Amino acid sequence: MTVRSRQIGSVKNELVKKSRESALAAVQIFNNPSMSFKAEAYIVLMIIAWTYLLHAYYRKEKVEYRYFEQQGVRKKFHKTAKGAYKYWELERCLNSSESPIDKDTANNLRFLIGLRHEIEHQMTNRIDDLLSARFQACCLNYNEYLKKYFGDYLGIEKHLSFSLQFSSIDEEQKEMLIDQEGLPRNISSYILDFDQSLSEEDFSNPKYAYRILFIPKLANKKGQADKVIEFVKSDSPLADGVNKQYAVIKETEKAKYLPSQIVEIMKNEGFSDFNMHKHTQLVNQYDARNPNNGYSVIVAGKQCFYYERWLKAVRSKLSP
Repeated sequence: MTVRSRQIGSVKNELVKKSRESALAAVQIFNNPSMSFKAEAYIVLMIIAWTYLLHAYYRKEKVEYRYFEQQGVRKKFHKTAKGAYKYWELERCLNSSESPIDKDTANNLRFLIGLRHEIEHQMTNRIDDLLSARFQACCLNYNEYLKKYFGDYLGIEKHLSFSLQFSSIDEEQKEMLIDQEGLPRNISSYILDFDQSLSEEDFSNPKYAYRILFIPKLANKKGQADKVIEFVKSDSPLADGVNKQYAVIKETEKAKYLPSQIVEIMKNEGFSDFNMHKHTQLVNQYDARNPNNGYSVIVAGKQCFYYERWLKAVRSKLSP
């Protein structure tokens, strides 16, 4: 092995080490009950972890991941004021044609990158639990790629366990993030826009957001050990039954409609004389803008969206 090859290998290994340490720190901080700035720290550290991981991958594959300008046959590398090379940030790594990251994992990371831009200059709250599905997906995706390209022995799953909880898991599904009061307007608007830019298939992919439905389970015998979380095969009869229940009670992907969309839907269904004025009359008659009545939600502090329940109510009122 040449000196150059040893140097490349040494830097690659150091990048992988730093990447892995950043990912572990991110999860440990997020699982620390004494931390009040968990989501923000998690996002920053996981973006660092993924950046180092992709730098290590590109170094391994001999892909140039420094910024440069081609001047004839030579490359003029971009440098900082102190003379250091400027390396690709995570988003540039993902945009490269050489990127090994699949589309759904990239969607998850682009969501976190955009969210970091929104929160880096101000304090946020209420997003730790509400974004946990996307944080969990990020962890699982990271561990998959770490082991895939640098060895199973580096997997971080053996260093982490499920966090114990002091509160029971509510049987009712949490409302969507944008339904939460007190959420900064820029955050709720960003998440709404990002989610709406995805297809239904992309939004539902577990690599974008890893959602789990919890169902209480009782041990069958005294003294029988029972895990807090038990995974079942997706094609098993048990999983099929759970998925059918979930399809009935799920709230996290509840459809939302603007007033103009409801009017258009009704017109397409044959109610040609239905218009915005008549919709407003129904809204006022049944106080549909009041979120307590379960028909609607106020997004970003001003925009009213209506649930499927209101659409059905309107249809019922118009039907003979």
